[in-house]
Amino acid sequence: SALPALLVTILIFMDQQITGVIINRKENKLRKGAGYHLDLFWVGLLMGACSFMGLPWYVAATVISIAHIDGLKMETETSAPGEQPQFLGVREQRFTGFVVFILTGVSVFLAPVLKYIPMAVLYGVFLYMGVASLNGIQFWDRCKLFLMPSKHQPDYIYLRHVPLRRVHLFTLVQVICLSVLWILKSTVAAIIFPIMILALILVRKMLDLVFTQHDLAWLDDILPEKDKKKEEDKKKKKMKSKDQDRNSVDEVSSQPKTCTRPAPVKISMELIETQKNGSQGPSRERSSNRSCTC
Repeated sequence: SALPALLVTILIFMDQQITGVIINRKENKLRKGAGYHLDLFWVGLLMGACSFMGLPWYVAATVISIAHIDGLKMETETSAPGEQPQFLGVREQRFTGFVVFILTGVSVFLAPVLKYIPMAVLYGVFLYMGVASLNGIQFWDRCKLFLMPSKHQPDYIYLRHVPLRRVHLFTLVQVICLSVLWILKSTVAAIIFPIMILALILVRKMLDLVFTQHDLAWLDDILPEKDKKKEEDKKKKKMKSKDQDRNSVDEVSSQPKTCTRPAPVKISMELIETQKNGSQGPSRERSSNRSCTC
């Protein structure tokens, strides 16, 4: 029983922590700090209690957690036509989570009613939640590039730095890994599914032999697409402003220095003689020369 317990521990740890990392990403603008160790501690205690009482185990559900975050997002109210709303943050509170768990507990007494809901409806709800959460995922965006002509491709930030064929090769490797995991999970060998997830670490290390670090930095970066594009646009604006300032300084320094001399003052001899005749006693001669300093 030690080996199955180890496999379950690996699966629960990765499922819980990966969901926590996705929820606490910077683009969600959460103000409260993340408690990865505390969450895992309580999950371990509750799973032990559920095991003694014969209840099912549970961890953080990735799709439901992302849908919960999307439902609590705050955006600006736009008035101008065509203006995109700005994301302000998430309403961080405990009320919605409390209500969700209360309704989950009450659903035990609603079993006679819930049995009339077709399974196709439930599968459709979960399918809709999964498809709705695909927006903004780089892997899904790169998969759509296979069926999209080059002139119709969006301005993704990684397409500016990585050739398209390298992008397709990286996406193909991910599709193969996902297919292997899906097939493995659907067979009798599903018990080794956690080990196969750990084997993806080895696959990621082997990608260093195929791709350059520059390509992997843009294709396998944890920073979201929109944030990377904003940072690059800011850098371009700063570089452009610096170049403009440098060019203006060079233009000023390249201009030839000119020295403007004051115009000479001409004094007629008649005016000098009249001043001499009109003055009493010896008069001093005044110099009419003016100096010019450059």
